[in-house]
Amino acid sequence: MAHGMEESTEVFGDINLTLGLLNKEDNVSKEDIYSHLTSIIQNSDILDDAIVQRLIYYASKDMRDETIPREIRMLAGEVLVSLAAHDFNSVMYEVQSNFRILELPNEFVVLALAELATSYVSQSIPFMMMNLLTMQTMLRLAEDENMKGTFCIALEKFSKAIYKYVNHWRDFPYPRLDVNRLSDKIFMLFRYIMERWAPLASSVHALLIIKASGPTVSLLLHREDLCEYALSQVPWLLSQYKDKEIDFHVTQSLKQILTAVVLYDAGLPKSLRKSIFTNLLHQICRIPEPPVKENEIEASSCFLILAHSNPVDLLEFFDEQIRSSNEDIRIGILTLLKSAINAEEPRLRDHIISIERIVKLIMADLSINVRNSTLLLIQTMCDKCYIEAREGWPLIDYVFSQFVLSNRNLEKLAKTNTQEDEKKEKSVQETSLEVLKTLDPLVIGMPEVLWPRILTFVVPAEYTETLDHLFSIIRILLMAEERKKQSAKESTALVISTGAVKLPSPQQLLARLLVISVLASLGKLRGAGAIGLLRIMPEIIHPKLVDLWKTRLPELLQPLEGKNTSVALWETMLLQLLKETLWEISDVAWTIQLSRDFLQQMGSYSNISIEKKFLWKALGTTLACCQDTDFVSSQIKEFLIASNQLGDQRQGITSILGHCAENHLDIVLKVLKTFQNQEKFFVNRCKGIFSGKKSLTKTDLMVIYGAVALHAPKRELLTRLDEDILSQVLLLYNQCSQILGMSVMNKDMDLQMSFTRSITEISIAIQDAEDHTFQFSYKESLIGYMLDFIRAEPLDSLATPVRWKALIAIRYLSKLKPQLSLSDHLHILEENIRRLLPLPPLESLKNEGQTDKDKEHIKFLYERSMDALGKLLRTMMWDNVNAEDCLEMFSLLRMWLVSPKEWERERAFQIAAKVLTNDIEAPQNFKVGSLLGLLAPHCCDTLPSIRQAAVSSTIGLLCLKGIQPEVERLQGLQEGLQCDDVEMQIKISSKIAKIVCKFIPNEEIQMFLEETLDGLENLNPTCATACGIWMIIALKEQGMALEDQLLEVLNAIYRHMPVLRQKEESFQLMLEAISQIASFHMDAVVVNLLQKPLPFDRDTKTLWKALAENPASGGKLMRALVDKLETGLEEDVAGIEAISVACAIQEVVSWGTPITRLYPELFTLLLKLVSCTLGQKMPTSTFSLRRRVMPPGERQQIPDPCRLSTATLKCLQAQAMKEGLTKESDEGENLWTLLSSPGTHHIGVCALARSMAVWQHGIILDIMEQLLSSLTSSCETYRITGTAFFSELMKEPILWKHGNLRDVLILMDQSAWDSNAILRQMAIRGLGNTALGAPHKVKKHKQIILESVIRGLYHLARTEVVCESLKALQKILELLTDRDVSFYFKEIVLQTRTFFEDEQDDVRMTAILLFEHLASLTGRRWKIFFAEEIKKSLISFLLHLWDPNPKTGSACRDVLIICIPFLGLQELYGVLDHLLEQDPPRVKDFYRQFCMKLAKKNQEILWILHTHSYTFFNSSWEGIRSAAVKLTDSIILNLTSQYVELLDKEQLTTRLQALRQDPCISVQRAAEAALQTLLRRCKEINIPL
Repeated sequence: MAHGMEESTEVFGDINLTLGLLNKEDNVSKEDIYSHLTSIIQNSDILDDAIVQRLIYYASKDMRDETIPREIRMLAGEVLVSLAAHDFNSVMYEVQSNFRILELPNEFVVLALAELATSYVSQSIPFMMMNLLTMQTMLRLAEDENMKGTFCIALEKFSKAIYKYVNHWRDFPYPRLDVNRLSDKIFMLFRYIMERWAPLASSVHALLIIKASGPTVSLLLHREDLCEYALSQVPWLLSQYKDKEIDFHVTQSLKQILTAVVLYDAGLPKSLRKSIFTNLLHQICRIPEPPVKENEIEASSCFLILAHSNPVDLLEFFDEQIRSSNEDIRIGILTLLKSAINAEEPRLRDHIISIERIVKLIMADLSINVRNSTLLLIQTMCDKCYIEAREGWPLIDYVFSQFVLSNRNLEKLAKTNTQEDEKKEKSVQETSLEVLKTLDPLVIGMPEVLWPRILTFVVPAEYTETLDHLFSIIRILLMAEERKKQSAKESTALVISTGAVKLPSPQQLLARLLVISVLASLGKLRGAGAIGLLRIMPEIIHPKLVDLWKTRLPELLQPLEGKNTSVALWETMLLQLLKETLWEISDVAWTIQLSRDFLQQMGSYSNISIEKKFLWKALGTTLACCQDTDFVSSQIKEFLIASNQLGDQRQGITSILGHCAENHLDIVLKVLKTFQNQEKFFVNRCKGIFSGKKSLTKTDLMVIYGAVALHAPKRELLTRLDEDILSQVLLLYNQCSQILGMSVMNKDMDLQMSFTRSITEISIAIQDAEDHTFQFSYKESLIGYMLDFIRAEPLDSLATPVRWKALIAIRYLSKLKPQLSLSDHLHILEENIRRLLPLPPLESLKNEGQTDKDKEHIKFLYERSMDALGKLLRTMMWDNVNAEDCLEMFSLLRMWLVSPKEWERERAFQIAAKVLTNDIEAPQNFKVGSLLGLLAPHCCDTLPSIRQAAVSSTIGLLCLKGIQPEVERLQGLQEGLQCDDVEMQIKISSKIAKIVCKFIPNEEIQMFLEETLDGLENLNPTCATACGIWMIIALKEQGMALEDQLLEVLNAIYRHMPVLRQKEESFQLMLEAISQIASFHMDAVVVNLLQKPLPFDRDTKTLWKALAENPASGGKLMRALVDKLETGLEEDVAGIEAISVACAIQEVVSWGTPITRLYPELFTLLLKLVSCTLGQKMPTSTFSLRRRVMPPGERQQIPDPCRLSTATLKCLQAQAMKEGLTKESDEGENLWTLLSSPGTHHIGVCALARSMAVWQHGIILDIMEQLLSSLTSSCETYRITGTAFFSELMKEPILWKHGNLRDVLILMDQSAWDSNAILRQMAIRGLGNTALGAPHKVKKHKQIILESVIRGLYHLARTEVVCESLKALQKILELLTDRDVSFYFKEIVLQTRTFFEDEQDDVRMTAILLFEHLASLTGRRWKIFFAEEIKKSLISFLLHLWDPNPKTGSACRDVLIICIPFLGLQELYGVLDHLLEQDPPRVKDFYRQFCMKLAKKNQEILWILHTHSYTFFNSSWEGIRSAAVKLTDSIILNLTSQYVELLDKEQLTTRLQALRQDPCISVQRAAEAALQTLLRRCKEINIPL
């Protein structure tokens, strides 16, 4: 609620702000203001009354202000109307107050009243009478066109409001008003306008009258006394159909009037109806130009209203108009009828016959658009049950006839190439099919219309494309009738009664449906529909078929459920059904008629279609079932003599006679023999001269004999094969191969193909006879024929199918007895392989084709030829029972499998896959190891086809060994090899290898490895990689079983190393293989590698990395190396073995071996090794004796043991950073240079310690524990290393908390007194850092620590020790009080002062900072002493404000601020503050201000500064010399006369004169200025210079 109130407050504020803007005279902003106000008002539920009244005032004022643009006045009117939702009475009062009798109002006042009437009908009606009376007095006053138009708009709005009240007065919240009074006023206003204004109205004014006419006439129609007048105005309205811009509004008003006519049941005069019909039809069927879409829709709506009120008159009008030949009128009427039927107007249904007759009137119209519209109307009539049994059939027939007509027209248009007409005809065709598709044959009356005449469309070929839907219609009709039969007491079965239509015979239906059924195997709808019809209409075909088909057809349909089946299998099943059908009918005459009907349908299908091919088989099968041998014999003779009636005469006659021979072999052979003897053939080579073959040739007869043998009964075939079939084939071939009686090598491809086909089919027939005693004597000679054909083919092209067909023939011949020898097999296979595999690439072969069709044909021949070769090798190989023979035959492919030409490899692998897959049975003891090593790595070859074939072959070899469980998984991986991503191929290959290598027999693993090693040498890079991966995985899987064969395997690897070293990737894979072997024998390999000379050569390093890369042995390797390193450093002395181990560790760690677990131990050992080898030289005996090729001008470098050790430690730290065990050093790469140099080793160790990850305190504590012994080591270098390392760790509180640093502190204190300066420095640093890490320890042991550190201040020979002591004191003193350091205070102060002028920046600055801190520790005892020391030091602080080191200058400024209070000179703070400004004062200006202030306060201190300044005249820093002279200048200037007299003027003058010769110009100028100041002061007090 609070949120709603906040929103309301915000809205009110927004409106008040907007109202304030309305007082301005800016018309531009008012437009935006009123638009904004409209949005606010319409979206606000509640508005404050005061705001509403103010808004009404401003909106009304601006709406009536004629000086304001019309757009703003209109917006003001909209705001005023919107306000009526919040206070209607106030708004109406405001508007009516400006709408007075006999006074012409503002036009926007009238518009506001009109808008109020339609927007707020309920509230406006009570005011309507007053508004109408007032408006009636104003019409006579209106002379302006705008004003007249405004009154017309008002009349329209008022009429709409009253019309709504008349029809819905019960919904209004007050008692019913006298609407007659209101309509009287509307009548008078409308009559005045129509009589006075309408005849002379302009087009704009006329449009407003038209808009007003619809609502006004509609209102007046509710009064019987005014109805006639109202309808009399309709002709005027119809006469306004002149302009497209106005026509829509005329139609809209007419629609309102027609709606009112229906509502009030007012009768339209016939003449008026006719006029309305005509005008509306003209709006839809405009001939000169198309109608406006909106107007067309409105006109259609008017016709729907008329169809409801006057259907008879409307249909009579349509009947009259459609007889005209005007296309647009016909299309318009058809469209209107379609809309009316879709609207499901009940009164229209009584006139179905009239509608059908109207449609029939235009069925002869050939216009494409009319035909299309007619089809759409028929579709709607069928869908809405507007088809009547007696008159409806012509409409259905029309749909089919239009489809046929479109087909014919399209054939003609294809020749003329008129695309627009072709597109329209296709539209008609598609519409025809759509009508049939959506036709519901079970709607009321439709079954009587369709049955049985619908069957007339089944058989004719021209209706073939409609069969999908036609079969569906027939099936629905028959199934519905079947349901009726089951539920009705009396049969109501559909009966075929011819009537006036000639129906197809049962044989015609069976022939047509059976042939079409063959398409079901291709998944085509019409095929499934045909077989579905056969299932439900056995009674129509023949009464005897009911029981047979009821059983057989469901069985026949099972293979089709959910998928396509093999065409050959499906044809066989259909032919078997045909046989059983004819046997069941057992009627010779019926069978003969069926054969004739099959023959009659030959022209219905193209020669290459599947239907035509099946038709030949069905006809042959029908003849085979025919018991009338004379008829069969006569038919065969007729086909042989007039074979052209079959279409493709060779295929047709071959198929027919072949299937006929199944039951009539004797008749077929007898007729063939007679025909062969009687026919006079031309020479076979001359047959192609003539266009089109009129009769059969000898080659045709060869093919027929083969087909007869293939289909002949097996029990009869072998007895008649040699004499009646094969001898005839050979005779015919030899006759065709002779020219003038001489045999020649025949190049006739057709002859070769026919002969090959015949031999193949004869071979298949012999094999199918399954007579194991039969010896085929022609086997070798026929194989020779085939090989001759293959040899004769060119090696650079593939234009004929001779190779393919000959290979098939050889394969079937090879299976027949007698069995061929191994040498024969090898000869045949090698001959064929050599004639196919070397062919050019497929793309090159295809380029020989002239057209795309030629190229596709070449591709087809190529694929079939390779398939045939694979099947031939498979047959010959696996028919052999000797394993060695099988391998020998397969080895014929070996050279092609590794061919550098990828297309040759592709062919070889496709053949290999064909041989090794699909349920083969290999001989016992068939070894797969070598074949796996040869084939499997090619799963990463360059072509997807090779990869797929390689995996298929691998799977086949596994299955050959009886290993089935992993086949599905391998096949899933095989699919992924389609991609071209090499990495993905390698990944998948690895997965396959992991599966396959488990199943390689142990005794065959060596052969497998040798094959993969050969592949590493010889194959392309990717396949070589795959070879290496397969070899490695095989070693992983079978490594434990290689113990007996290990030596042989290693020897095989070493034999290949010289070659593989030249192939980097293959060499790496071989190394990985060695590492796999080492995973089973790690110790021996490690010992051997450590004996290699230092520094390790590339191969040795590579071997170490190879061992490290092995996850199985990496951890064991590191542990072994750490143990050996620890053993080598037991005496704190580094031998050559320890260095070798370190170098090995570097190679292992550099590969990325995880070190977290061993890091503390390894870090400590390597740091110790670096320390122990510091400054050592490598023994010469460790150098590699192998000769190395060095670049010209270079000499072999002697290795540095420390640098080798440091390199290992660096590698370790890099890996540690990766694992988050440490962080990068603040020294960066310089760390390792510092660490390996004896002079900077301790600095490097400190930097290394700082890089330790303190948050890994567990690791640091382990390192500390192992490094603690270094502090007491006998090796001084190692002690320095340990002390330096611990000195940095002492500042870490967390290590003091968890670690035992107390003992370290004691040892540090002892080392602080050591004679070795570096050790002493590191110890003092550690003591100082203790103040940061363990303040409580410093306070507890302050005396011991202070004495050790202060002693370092006296080590003047080593500045770094002094500097370290100063820094340590600074850290320590921060923790102590004045009482704690009182005993040492004076000594510390005095020693600290000695370093203010030290040449080392770090020492000088540290001393000044320490002195500053000492100021806080003076206490009462040392305050006076410290003040005196300040006086002595003041000159240093002032001069070093401009120290060469800016940090020292800042330190001097800070110490001055701290020390001035000791001298009581707080007034100097202001001067010192200037140094902090962004633009600090110059040196001279600062000194003058400082000395001026100081002179006023304490001349004594000023004099002390002067006495101490001489020392700095000789400073080595130019800036200090210059500052000293400038300070002297300022001092002289500010000394009193008394002190000036005390000056040693001679000495001062001498020194300044000398400085005038200083190399620095700044010093020269300062000295000159000081001399001038001295001279001036002496003159002032009259002292001679």
